[in-house]
Amino acid sequence: MSDSEKLRAWAYLSRVAEGPCAALLSLVDQIGPVDAARAVRQHSDLPEVLRSRTEGRRHIDRVDADLALLDRLGGRLLTREDPEWPHWRFVELGRVRDTAVPTALWVLGDPDLAAVTERAAAIVGTRAASGYGEHVATELSGDLAAEDWAVISGAAYGIDGAAHRAALAAGGVTVAVLACGIDRVYPSGHAGLLRHIAESGSVVTEYPPGTIPAKFRFLARNRLVAALSDATVVVEAGWRSGARNTARWARALGRPVLAVPGPVTAATSRGCHRMIREGEAQLVTGAADVVEAAGPLDAAAGIGAVRAADRAHRRPTDGLDEGELAVYEALPVRGCRDEDQLSVESGLGVGAVRAALPGLEMRGLIEWSDQGWVRVRARRAR
Repeated sequence: MSDSEKLRAWAYLSRVAEGPCAALLSLVDQIGPVDAARAVRQHSDLPEVLRSRTEGRRHIDRVDADLALLDRLGGRLLTREDPEWPHWRFVELGRVRDTAVPTALWVLGDPDLAAVTERAAAIVGTRAASGYGEHVATELSGDLAAEDWAVISGAAYGIDGAAHRAALAAGGVTVAVLACGIDRVYPSGHAGLLRHIAESGSVVTEYPPGTIPAKFRFLARNRLVAALSDATVVVEAGWRSGARNTARWARALGRPVLAVPGPVTAATSRGCHRMIREGEAQLVTGAADVVEAAGPLDAAAGIGAVRAADRAHRRPTDGLDEGELAVYEALPVRGCRDEDQLSVESGLGVGAVRAALPGLEMRGLIEWSDQGWVRVRARRAR
């Protein structure tokens, strides 16, 4: 049995059943893809559930046309027999009720899909994004891409598009998961974006060429967005939204879900607020939160650089105990004080003042001069 025969069998099986089909994959496990394709064509010895799922399409054989088109596009058909098939990403997906691992993946783009998704985060949200939502999606995706995290999304307008563009602008890798055939440009306004994604990242779908977008396909697509990611971040989402559907898939797969808070008056953030309030998602304010939640595999490798922005906003007095803070605040910004004066200003006894001074000096917040104790951090920072 040649590799060509197997590939043709997988291409046929990818079309013969709509979307995820556990029964079809079970048959492949038992007898292999070539014999499974033959059995489906002939409708011989098939379980009833598989017979009904394949009845409408078993006579359709577009393998030659599909593979020729894929070759013209510069793509490839990935199956479970390929080294770059993301096996471990799909382990939990195969255990979730009423769904299955994709039969095959039609892919545009050179990167090894398994390698690309070793460190990946899904950034999703509403198509009707606000300026605030697009700004946050851009910041999150750009920071993650700069830390060598792949950004996974669905190539839709709004938050998805902002996430993909930010990852590309940062020189990172992004993966677009489609709910249609690999030859379909949807939405049409993202033709250029999808082309750029394929040049440096990957465009992926489980649907064969020619398949048109449909609501049920978007819902099935969302499970792949969640499955290919270490964590799913919902930037903006209405009360009912596809982004929340992706978040539900992530929870079902045991992956962290995070949501960005927005203005309490914004309809575009109602879904995020509901998820945070009901404990369905962690609150996220920056890429560091995503990296932290997506660990512990290798989060420590990148979290230091991502946390730099957080450290920039820390106050010099963060971490001081009550006595140290009282003594520090008793010192003027300019001028000096001795221990007796600090006692009066802080309301602490001289002994307590003396106990607090060494800690403040070790932190570099104060120093002794000829006239007394002075602040140093504020002056040097200026």
